[in-house]
Amino acid sequence: MDLNYTPQELKFRDELRAWLETQLPGPEETRAASKSPDPWVRFNFYRDWQRRLHQGGWTGVHWPKEYGGRGATLMEQVIFIEEMARAQAPQVAGVLGLMLIGPTIVHHGTPEQKQRFLNRILSGEEIWCQGFSEPNAGSDLANLRTEAKDMGDHFLVNGHKVWNSYGWAADWCALVTRTDPEAPKHKGLSYLLVDMKSPGVEVRPLLQITGETEFCEIYFNNVQVPKQNVLGRINDGWNVAISTLMHERATLGADMRIVFARQLNRLVELTRKISRGGKPLYDDPLVRQKIGQAYTEIELLRLNQMRSVSRIAQTGAPGPEGSILKICWSELNQRFQQAAQEILGLYGQLEHGKHAIDDGAWSYGFLRARGNTIEAGTSEIQRNIIGHFVLGLPKSY
Repeated sequence: MDLNYTPQELKFRDELRAWLETQLPGPEETRAASKSPDPWVRFNFYRDWQRRLHQGGWTGVHWPKEYGGRGATLMEQVIFIEEMARAQAPQVAGVLGLMLIGPTIVHHGTPEQKQRFLNRILSGEEIWCQGFSEPNAGSDLANLRTEAKDMGDHFLVNGHKVWNSYGWAADWCALVTRTDPEAPKHKGLSYLLVDMKSPGVEVRPLLQITGETEFCEIYFNNVQVPKQNVLGRINDGWNVAISTLMHERATLGADMRIVFARQLNRLVELTRKISRGGKPLYDDPLVRQKIGQAYTEIELLRLNQMRSVSRIAQTGAPGPEGSILKICWSELNQRFQQAAQEILGLYGQLEHGKHAIDDGAWSYGFLRARGNTIEAGTSEIQRNIIGHFVLGLPKSY
């Protein structure tokens, strides 16, 4: 495991930093957009930022150059994610297309599919959502029941998907369906590219405990999908979907170490300013212990990230080790947010008002962290993957 940057990686980092210095939106502009109660205000701000990145050549940096990317190495991709987090850059609207679905189309798509979709994903012209999870088949993807019936030149899709990020704003959906109900559950799946404007597509936002409607349910009622929109081979959708999930977990959380470190520094700053019992919180040995524990776990996350990156650099492809990283950052965030609430006390739970700490950021962080161990595969599924594919243990049934 090599923790040092090469001259090429340092050049890449410095070029990105120089571009961000002149192009990054101001903090007040970013704050105003992110705090807007109107999701479309936030979304359009994030889409405009993606367009600016695209014009500068900074979207899809890890994509091959022939498809509009920079052909960045995995380490350069990690550097990009970390530098964006360090600069507190806004998120982009088309993150699922850039990080998951676009690379899957690059790997499995026909020349026509690549020409049709890839550039529009990079520019943010078209936004994608991911139609994997179902009410009775969340992380157990092979148990899905959404059916795509072969009608000759097209499929007729009926079913129900849930937990779709950006479903309410998406132009297209990467949809995994069952095309052969008689085949073993992993064998009869197909991966379809579905136009969200097709007749029969119904999107219903889901209200979360944060007050947001980040996720959606999507209903498909006799939706026609042309056969040219099958990604990969018919009934081989499991392998295509696995490649999407591997991309999802390979760098998922790569920015979280920077975010955690920044949050921890802010928490330490608050403990020096807030007093309890006539003494600053920082002087409380239990508070110091919680801070020390968080610092240690953030450092462990950094080392696990470097191990995962080094492994992929050696093999050339993301593997099951990404499940270790996913468990690390998702469960760490829940423990850290819990510790922050215990340290800050009741004011840390306030979302609004003059007593809300950091405009309610700590309250939001605690509530949003509840979803970390569910999204991108539950911790239970990740542990099964680690046990079977990393440790060589028997499958868990």
